[in-house]
Amino acid sequence: MANEKKHDYTVCMGDVEGSGICLRLILLEEYDERTMELARPIYDRHRRVLLAAGRKIHPKYVERLKQMDIRYVFVEDSVSEGITLEELLDMPSWMDAIEVVQQSFDAVRKREQLPLRSLFKLAVKLVDEVKKRKVLAVIPATSLEMEAQPYAHAVNVALLSLQLGKKLHLNDLQLRDVALGSLFHDIGKEIEGEAHHTVKGFEYLRKERELSLLCAHMAYQHHEHADGSGTPRGLKETDIHLYAQICAIANEYENLISAEFVPPHEALEIIMARSGIRYSQQLVRLFVDTIPAYLPGTMVKMSDGRNAIVTKIVEHMQRPYVRYTDTHEEIALADHPSLLIVGQAIL
Repeated sequence: MANEKKHDYTVCMGDVEGSGICLRLILLEEYDERTMELARPIYDRHRRVLLAAGRKIHPKYVERLKQMDIRYVFVEDSVSEGITLEELLDMPSWMDAIEVVQQSFDAVRKREQLPLRSLFKLAVKLVDEVKKRKVLAVIPATSLEMEAQPYAHAVNVALLSLQLGKKLHLNDLQLRDVALGSLFHDIGKEIEGEAHHTVKGFEYLRKERELSLLCAHMAYQHHEHADGSGTPRGLKETDIHLYAQICAIANEYENLISAEFVPPHEALEIIMARSGIRYSQQLVRLFVDTIPAYLPGTMVKMSDGRNAIVTKIVEHMQRPYVRYTDTHEEIALADHPSLLIVGQAIL
């Protein structure tokens, strides 16, 4: 599947790791040693640098990264210039969040006390990050090695859930619980036993007095479906807690873009196709209005037959600014209602 997907997101970063450098997030299979170099370091789960920025990735290292299940990398090349994605959570903050989740999962496996203080601080920070941004793009979990991916997935699901929670006008305390429940939605996978991970997660979390019982229900119900075809209890939409429904959509979207390498616009189409079946129609509509289909740096085909690159998203998630590759003219699609993105262009 990875070879069939062609998607990249170009960003001109201003954070510590790459000030003033234009970057694209690409699938590893798209890496071209002749024209690209690594723009951000590649880390292991201990935050040690596996490959430093500013270097070519030798073919033997490409194969090694594939063996580690690293599927996305940030590269610098000449494809685009001056494109900014300020909504992308900076790498240090993302890695800090992943580290807290890893410590928590380790504690569960070892039957030790949860680092609740760190977890609550993280939840508040994630809420603040989402509240101050009009759009927030997540870095696919598979940009890290396999052992770190479950923790990155949890952080990404929390960020995505919070965006939907903000769209629903949840208050800060409610958003905090959504964040915590999302971070722990798969915690049952760390617990021994034959029961489904949703059941194990519920039984563990409901005993944590410092956590809201709603966090436990998010773990319990995030694989339930609106039509009653889900697991473990076959609940229907009206019986599934709102927070669990939010988490379910965020969980599938993150799995699609990270584990299955599906471009964001196709992932949203899959979510929409399951509206009223797996997910609430209202929540799907809100999620689509919240998550950008084409991130800045994505090469797209326009309805007028020309190619363009997405440059920024200001207000409208599905109507970004684009710059034509032939004339370099930049336009806001919101001001041109008859002009549409009809697909992704291949370089």
